[in-house]
Amino acid sequence: MITVLKPNTTAEQRDHLIHWLEGQNVQVHVSEGDEYTILGLVGDTSHIDMELLQSLEIVQSVKRVSEPFKKCNRKFHPEDTVVDAGGVPIGGGCFAVIAGPCSVETHDQIIGIAESVKASGAKLLRGGAFKPRTSPYDFQGLHATGLELLAEAKKATGLPIVSEIMDMRDLDLFQDVDVIQVGARNMQNFELLKGLGRTGKTILLKRGLANTIKELLMSAEYIMAGGNENVILCERGIRTYETYTRNTLDLSAVPVLHELSHLPVVVDPSHATGHSSLVPSMALAAAAAGADGIMVEVHNDPLHALCDGAQSLTPEQFDGLMKQIGRVLEAIRS
Repeated sequence: MITVLKPNTTAEQRDHLIHWLEGQNVQVHVSEGDEYTILGLVGDTSHIDMELLQSLEIVQSVKRVSEPFKKCNRKFHPEDTVVDAGGVPIGGGCFAVIAGPCSVETHDQIIGIAESVKASGAKLLRGGAFKPRTSPYDFQGLHATGLELLAEAKKATGLPIVSEIMDMRDLDLFQDVDVIQVGARNMQNFELLKGLGRTGKTILLKRGLANTIKELLMSAEYIMAGGNENVILCERGIRTYETYTRNTLDLSAVPVLHELSHLPVVVDPSHATGHSSLVPSMALAAAAAGADGIMVEVHNDPLHALCDGAQSLTPEQFDGLMKQIGRVLEAIRS
């Protein structure tokens, strides 16, 4: 349920109403706009008398929300949320590029890539330490050592770091990680989402391989219901009958998610296509579609990468893409 307060409502009147509503065993989410204050009621609101609420002098309107996702719903929070990703704003017109290797391999590799992507304009460094792989015989990542190397790259370049978690038991290892990524395979790992909801970390939530937009938003709701509202949504392609590309990049998800939710949306064209030659086009298309950022895999030697080298750009290719991205952003903002 959403209650919109009139512009002349005083803080005392607002707080008095919130106190009364909380006494009805519902959570009250407050969104302060330029003109109106919106109270989003989360929980069992069936016993709350809408006519009584509507009759209050300070209430502009009352309506029920049919969608099961509440906290991430734009109706509850009309203004775009700008998420702080290690000091880098994402959302609300702030476009950020996340770049780095699929997996951390060596000290020299991650430091060198971090320096090169920063020089090209990337704002955050990505790198996998825990790697969910289809085959148990493939490289699984360096685990704690990988996170230590990412921390060294952060110290050397100042870039905030993004890395994927697979198990809440590893959370203590992620203290130096600025943005914790939930991968596509874990999008509906609800116990993991609940645990991350109890942290203050910014979470980058990837859409599952075969999940709907509604299911993605419901997964975000799990995190936010736990008290953590620092969530970034990520479209990374879904599985269809097409086999030429690794996945099918659903760029329509960008405007749809912006319509339904106030959370920022980034696009991962690397995992979506699986081919480095296709990444620049899809990255530019994502920017043109209104994404709040992109996440691109970059490797100094893709041919010998231990993970996903086929979809990784070289530092030189990434530098060329960044110049093009700048022109696209300038065009759509003018």
